[in-house]
Parts: sequence; C-alpha cells; structure tokens
Amino acid sequence: MKHVMKKSAASLVLVLVGYLAFWPVAVDPVAWHAPNNPGYSGDFSKNQQLSQIKRIELKGDIGPEDLALGKDGNVYFALLSGDIKFLDSTGQIQPWVNTGGRPLGIEFDQQGNLLVADAFKGLLSISPDGDITTLVDSVEGVAVNYADDVDIASNGMIYFSDASSKFHAKEYGTYGASLLDINEHGAHGRIIEYNPNTKISTVLVHDVNFANGVTLSHDEQYLLFVETGNYRVIRVALNGEQRGILDVVIHNLPSFPDNIARGSNGLYWIGLVSPRSKPLDMLSDSPNMRKVIQRLPELLRPKAQHYGHVIAINDTGDVVFNLQDPLGIYGHTTGALEVGDKLYVSSLHESALGVITNVTM
Repeated sequence: MKHVMKKSAASLVLVLVGYLAFWPVAVDPVAWHAPNNPGYSGDFSKNQQLSQIKRIELKGDIGPEDLALGKDGNVYFALLSGDIKFLDSTGQIQPWVNTGGRPLGIEFDQQGNLLVADAFKGLLSISPDGDITTLVDSVEGVAVNYADDVDIASNGMIYFSDASSKFHAKEYGTYGASLLDINEHGAHGRIIEYNPNTKISTVLVHDVNFANGVTLSHDEQYLLFVETGNYRVIRVALNGEQRGILDVVIHNLPSFPDNIARGSNGLYWIGLVSPRSKPLDMLSDSPNMRKVIQRLPELLRPKAQHYGHVIAINDTGDVVFNLQDPLGIYGHTTGALEVGDKLYVSSLHESALGVITNVTM
C-alpha cells in the first residue's frame, strides 16, 4: 500500500512538473533587463499626502479610469460598464452615454466632442448630443485592439495609444490583457497620429512595451507617452526635422505608470497604478520562468497592488509632487485632473472618484 501511495505521489509530481514546464500559455516572453527598483526613496519617499483624499462614491459603478473637463465645467469619467458619466456642479453624478465597449482615455476637442480611446472599439468621437462615431479601428492594416488614451492638439490633430496589438482587450479584458502584455514584454504597443481632415492615421511610434497614457507637451512640440512595461515616460518630437525622434523624460519609476495629463505651471500629472512586481523584475531575463508564472493559478500570479500614488513632473522630468496613499483609502490610481483648486484622481478598480483639495499647484 505504501509503495502504491509513493508511486502515485511521484506520478502526481511528474504531472505537475510537466504542466508547469510545458502547458501552452498565451505569452511568449522576451528576455530583458529590468532596472534596479529604487523603491519608495528619494523623489518617491513614502508619505500619506494622498491619504487625505475624499471618495465620491459611484453607487455601483467601478473603474473611473480617466477624467476630462467639459466646456460645461463638469468632470466626465469613463467606467468599466461602458458608461461615460459626469459630476455636475452640485456634486451629483449624472448619466450621459454608453459606448458599448470599455472607454478608457477621454478628452474634449475644441468643438465640444468627446474623443474616446475605447479599448474594445478603437478611437471614437461623441458629439455633445451623445451621437457616437468610430474614427479609427485599424491603422496600417492592423486592428486597433486596445485603444488606451487620447489627446488633441490645438490644430485638431489627434494622438492616441494602442496598448497592445497582440493581447486584445475585448478577448482578455483590459486588466487581463495588460498583465499578459507586461509579462511577455514583446513591444506590441504603438502611438498613433490621426488627421481628422484627411482621415488618415499614421503610426508615430512602434514597438512600445504597453503604450499607455498620452499628452501633448505644453508647447505642443512633443507628445509625451507612458511606456508602462518599461516604467518610464518618453517624449516624441512632432514637427520638423526632429519629428519622430524619441527621448526619455523620466525612467525607472518605482511603480507601473498609467495615464499622463497636463497640469498647471508646466506640470504633467502621472498616475502610478501599482508598485512594481519583484518576481517580474527578478525574472526579467528568464523568459521560461515567466512562462511558468503564467501557468500558476491566477491567485498566485503577480497582480496590481492596492496602493494610491500620483506624481507631477516638469518638462525635464523633475518630480515636483509625490502624493501617496499607503493606507489604501484610494488605490490603483491611474491619473489626475486639475480643476481649479481641486485634484480629481482616477482609478482602475475603485468604486469611487477621488478628490483632494489641499495640493498647492
């Protein structure tokens, strides 16, 4: 009997080893060298400044991933349900439209249309009356399968990110697809320029490791974009002989950066959605072990941690504000929007908007 039990245990171990070593997974990881994580030190020293945040509960909705200020003075936000709602002047949440997809980045143009990077549908435009038009769902023969963020220049040119051309948001969910893409590190993201007059889309930057937030520089000579998988913000020149040239604005962030938006006084607000994953960093140059991680039960795989963190940088990448919430009052922070003396904060998973009023801009 003991012999049979030992044989069964050995067989089970062999099956488990075989599963962890050979079971097919969606990712085909690429070796790279993650930079040493500075952690919460220096410019990113731990504090509780964001813990003063107030929650504006959404009454059943979750995931207010991005924010935009309308010409009516209301703060609009995009939700996991596909809804886009707004916070009116009395502090009440009002319904507006549902895209039928997963709206992420949102930004108003000069005519009052809301441009939407919808992860399932591509680049959309929503008129003030709520009519929805698809502007871009394919670029250079490749479908836009994870539109992530958008910004509009004063000349009408539109810039948006397609986070991953391999891991489709509709198939895996926006969160699931992001985890797969970051694990693989295959540079499947791109930054796209759309001309609304000619209706022509052009890939401005290829081979981005999870292309996330985008924003025009204050002088509109550059587009800043977040490369989440490499923990950095990059700037690409838009005009003249320098067009297409890239340089790094800030790198080796202690967390996964998400959205980026212009603020006052030449600043840019960046949401840091989660502290970096020690296992993923340690195994960055071990593709086979990252496959093993993907074969583990979902509960055992690295995932976003519930931590609140937004920063503001200037054009040279200096950190001017470093606001953290280690208490978990408002976590999975994706970005921030200045409205007067208020800073509204968005989140990947929260069931509330966040707002803080005592930040000196």
